[in-house]
Order: sequence, then C-alpha cells, then structure tokens
Amino acid sequence: MGVVEEHIHAFVVVGYMSFLSYLINGISLGSIYAIIALGYTMVYGIARMLNFAHGDIIMVGGFVIFTIVSTMGMPPLLGILAAVAACTVLGVVIERVAYKPLRGASSLAVLITAIGVSYLLQNVALLIFGSNARQFTSVVNVPSLKLADGALSISGVTMVTIATCLIIMVGLTQFINKTKVGQAMLAVSEDQGAATLMGIDVNRTIAITFAIGSALAAIAGALLCSTYPSLTPYTGSMPGIKAFVAAGFGGIGSIPGALIGGVLLGVIENLSKAYISSQLSDAIVFSVLIVVLLVRPTGILGKKIMEKV
Repeated sequence: MGVVEEHIHAFVVVGYMSFLSYLINGISLGSIYAIIALGYTMVYGIARMLNFAHGDIIMVGGFVIFTIVSTMGMPPLLGILAAVAACTVLGVVIERVAYKPLRGASSLAVLITAIGVSYLLQNVALLIFGSNARQFTSVVNVPSLKLADGALSISGVTMVTIATCLIIMVGLTQFINKTKVGQAMLAVSEDQGAATLMGIDVNRTIAITFAIGSALAAIAGALLCSTYPSLTPYTGSMPGIKAFVAAGFGGIGSIPGALIGGVLLGVIENLSKAYISSQLSDAIVFSVLIVVLLVRPTGILGKKIMEKV
C-alpha cells in the first residue's frame, strides 16, 4: 500500500469512527428525549391533554439532585431517589390542583393552564436558586468504554442513558400490559365513560399516569444534567419541547412511538450539528417533524382517534 493509499485509509477510518461517535451520542440524547416523551405520550393517551409543564419537572428533578448531592454532600443514588419522589408528588399535585378541575374544559383552557404552571415552576426556581447556571455533578460513575484500540470512546453516561431508556421502555410496556393498573390505563385511554361504568376509578388512574410521567422526568433530568452539566431554571424548557416533538414524531399516545421518535430526533439533531450546522440543527429537527406530519399526521406509530358524536 502506497503513502497516498495509507493516508486515504486513515482518513476513512477516522471519518467512520467520528460518524459512529456522533451516532452513538445521538442515540444517547434521543434516549433522554424518549424518556421525557413518555410523560407526554402517556398523559395524552390516557387523559387526552398536553402537559406542557412536563419539561419544567425535569428542571425540578435536577435541582433536587443538585441540592442533595452538591450542597448536602449525600450519595448520588439518594439524590436520584429523592428527585423521583419529589417529582412524583409534584406531578400528582399539579394534576389535582391545575388539571383535574379542567377535565371537561376545552383544549385551549388546558393548554393555557399548562403554560401557566410551566412559568410558575420556572419563576419559583428563579426565586430560590437565582438565574446563574449551577455546575451539576454527574450522578453516573461508570468508566468509558474504549473500542478499536481507543479510536472510539463511549462515555459511561452514554451507556447508562441508553441502557436506562431500554429498561424503562420494557418495564413500562410490561406494566401496561400485565398489571391491573396498566389495564385500567388502557381502558381509560379507549373510553373514559365506559371505563367508569366498568368500575374503574378514572381520577385515580389519571393521577397514577401523571405520577409515572413525573418520576420518569426526574430520571431524565438526572441523565440530561449528567450529560450536559449545567443547571438553570430554564434547563427543562428546550428538552421538553423537543421531547414533545419526539412524541409527535413517533406517534403521540404510543409508547414504542416515543422511543422511535426520541432516538430519531436525537440522531438527526446530533448529525446535523456535526455535519451541517450547530446553529441550524434545531431548525432541521423541526423541519423533519413538519415533513413527517404532512405525510403521516398521526406520526410514525400513531393511530387515528375517532371522535364520538
């Protein structure tokens, strides 16, 4: 092999490894979006409402972990458990106080309320923690994995994020399909009136849905802030919007759709940043969503909802 051929071979290998690195990091980012999107898709699938305050619950989870781990010096696992508990309670309180009274109201009223709750959480966080970014200490202490003689390095956070997403997806699917509460959720998602006649407590089922979605938001917050270790009262806003895009992309109301939409969104965003423009990556992501929804309005795995008259 000549000198030119060796240089070409080396260039191709480096380019391939870079692509693999961007792809894996995109899957990791997409896994975070997928976990967040589950909260949107479950609440919409069961309660037929969009909880736009969901992204700010991620921020609350991040600040709970920050307070316990960085300020109080407690172990990371304790911080994660505390964040899950706090966000679960917060999700149920938000549902009971803000959304339950609007159960029969118009979609616009629910949307305005959700935006109001979002601003409330952001401003409370601003009041308590201030606007300065806090340095978040990673809760993942797993060593990086070196492949191809060190040419490809996969961080511990990336591996834990992807594994966590897959475990949550499998566990949640089993929970929905195999438990009484899961079956009640399916019944409520199909027809709330019929579910009530069957003896299912619709209010309790919706509250449990909010609790699960909020607990997942806390986990997503821990993974997001471990990947991008900067925490502000607005940390959850853009990931929340992108997760909503992922839910719509995959088919809102579909759990596998949340996974597919999240991973695709993360990969498109990361590859766009790497090969096109970091400034245009968000525009490309939203453009892809528009194209998908024009071709398939219900998303990749979404099903058409028949309105009762």
